[in-house]
Amino acid sequence: MSESPHPNVTRVVEAGAALGLTIAPRRFPEGTKTAADAAAAIGVDVGQIVKSLIFAVDGEVVLAYVSGANKLDEKKLAAAAGGAKCTRVDADTVREATGFPIGGVPPFGHTTQLQVFIDPDLLQYDEVWAAAGTWTDVFGIAPQQLVEASGGTITDIKQA
Repeated sequence: MSESPHPNVTRVVEAGAALGLTIAPRRFPEGTKTAADAAAAIGVDVGQIVKSLIFAVDGEVVLAYVSGANKLDEKKLAAAAGGAKCTRVDADTVREATGFPIGGVPPFGHTTQLQVFIDPDLLQYDEVWAAAGTWTDVFGIAPQQLVEASGGTITDIKQA
């Protein structure tokens, strides 16, 4: 008998269903906190891991989905969001803006509407893996579905 899903995972599955997506979360009790951990646990390339990064651009909270193989360029993110200064936000701000903890922020189902920017390198894969509401639960999704479901803008936000 398997344990019932975490309430955050249920929220992600329901948010996906509302967008016409069937989400099949997979739990990794040892955690998927880093892109490398997640890739190893799932058995995929690190580039297929969607890092959900929350920053503030000129004080406005924004979300960036970056390939696990890349690092975010904060200046590029600021420019993409039409701002000048990009700063990290704390765990409380992440939870307040998304309703999810750091390491578990999914592509949809957030408590507030955020601007979303997507690393084009994610589009080279047939499937990418994103957090499903906790740092132990993930799900696979086609990159184009990720873009459509998140309402994200595809733009170069990786460090050169």
